[in-house]
Amino acid sequence: MTLNIDQDVQRFRNIVKGRVRKDLKKFMSDGEMIGKQGDKYVKIPLPSINIPRLRYGKNESGGVGQGEGEGGEEMPGEGQKAGNQPGEHEVEAEVSLEELAQILGEELQLPRIEPRGKKQIAAAHDRYTGIARIGPNALRHTRRTFQASLQRQIAGGTWDPSRPMLVPTKEDMRFRSWKSKQEPQSSAAILYVMDVSGSMGKEQKEIVRLEAFWIDTWLKANYKHLEARYLIHDAAAREVDRDTFFRVKESGGTLISSAYALVERLISEHYPPEEWNLYVFQFSDGDNWSSSDTKTCMDMLRTRILPKVNLFAYGQVESEYGSGQFFQDIAKEFNGDERVAISRIPDRGAIMGSIRDFLGKGR
Repeated sequence: MTLNIDQDVQRFRNIVKGRVRKDLKKFMSDGEMIGKQGDKYVKIPLPSINIPRLRYGKNESGGVGQGEGEGGEEMPGEGQKAGNQPGEHEVEAEVSLEELAQILGEELQLPRIEPRGKKQIAAAHDRYTGIARIGPNALRHTRRTFQASLQRQIAGGTWDPSRPMLVPTKEDMRFRSWKSKQEPQSSAAILYVMDVSGSMGKEQKEIVRLEAFWIDTWLKANYKHLEARYLIHDAAAREVDRDTFFRVKESGGTLISSAYALVERLISEHYPPEEWNLYVFQFSDGDNWSSSDTKTCMDMLRTRILPKVNLFAYGQVESEYGSGQFFQDIAKEFNGDERVAISRIPDRGAIMGSIRDFLGKGR
């Protein structure tokens, strides 16, 4: 019975994962899944159809809707014609972030990341290393317990092969023992940078929020320890919490070099490049205050930021107010540089391709 249940559960898990694969692009552009995100799982909607139940015999008992009568007055909000098809409802199924990352990697053919930094976070892992005479019942070693009971009875002359019966005593109990071992884990840090000037609207920020979720999901699958910092800027840059990052809107000009200066400072103060795997993801509509500031940005990227990071990614979230010039500038300046990934994101439907552009280099 247990085996059958396990098989049914596995079949259901495969159905769920198949649904995610089939509709991955839809899920990547829909914020519903992200709104139901936990620490380790996300909930996805699955359509389910209620199968109609058939009753034998005629229904002659009368009741609401039975027999002759005059049509009643239509109620507000009603008036839809009755159908003859079963209704469709949605249920929710949980998918682990680890499974989601696996599906993402397979569908987008993302290469696994080889960590560069040597930052090692010591994490305790329990390993069972032997047998002890004391311990909790949850760790009782059944085979070794009955083996000790048999040895005791044979040694005491009470063992009867014709009537084999083992009744372990307290002295016979054996338990698995363990010890904690500190194991190093690779670490990474993401610095998200976003232009929040007046030209970046609500829809542009929602696209960034969706994309950040999938970036986090993939990088968490490649690193045991991942930190994220959130930087916003218009003409000046500052660090904020995650919620503020996706909601704040400010007016004023756009000075991208202010954000790059803050990125450089955070890396210098908190993330030595020889120890950390560093990622910078910048999102903007492509406007900058002046061509002279753009030149300053290119110099800062080349000399101060790129030598310290695994990847610098620039995503241009198109808007009707942005010129888009910065995309052209950065594409021209760093054409062919493996440390730089750029992507145009005109709408939510482009998120899947943008993720592939950013993470397809395996850096």
